[in-house]
Amino acid sequence: MEPKWLEWAKQLQSIAQAGLAYSKDVYDLERFEALRNISIEILSQQTELDMAVIKDLFANETGYATPKVDIRAAVFKDNKILMVREKTDDRWALPGGWADIGYTPGEVAVKEVKEESGFDVKAVRLLGVLDKKCHPHPPSPYHVYKIFIQCEVIGGQPREGVETSAVGFFAENALPVLSIERNTQAQIDMAFKSVRKPDRPIYFD
Repeated sequence: MEPKWLEWAKQLQSIAQAGLAYSKDVYDLERFEALRNISIEILSQQTELDMAVIKDLFANETGYATPKVDIRAAVFKDNKILMVREKTDDRWALPGGWADIGYTPGEVAVKEVKEESGFDVKAVRLLGVLDKKCHPHPPSPYHVYKIFIQCEVIGGQPREGVETSAVGFFAENALPVLSIERNTQAQIDMAFKSVRKPDRPIYFD
């Protein structure tokens, strides 16, 4: 699903980042910096984002480049799935976000649900591990793995969060407008299918 130019730009960035972290020769460092600038220019030309913005995205990454991890919680109640409306695009997503250092994937899912929806949940089952590039998300400068975890409500009340403006449960055939940056229709469908068939194999790319 990912365009070839984006794959190339991220590969160039990964090579440059590792080179800048581990090379000692001053000339090699200059070459890797030039390589990173090429990747930034590719992204800027294709996305119309300012080069300074893209450089800031890359500048906070050092060492060997590895995928970032996005955790999404699939919380069901009365055959409906919990979703939150994101303030950034006014569209709906499963509660979730970047994995935090020091937390297990299940702990991240529980924390994100509480922060974004107000509900207390427990993580009960891994539903899937997806590579974002294999799905119809908007282009991203990062290589991202998305982990979907089924959770059960054990308490709490619906409440908006710092990053969310509304909370609701939605039937499979009545979903709101999705925040495609965070989750796709097919991924929501995967969650519903997994709940209907508990013995369904874990999905992975």
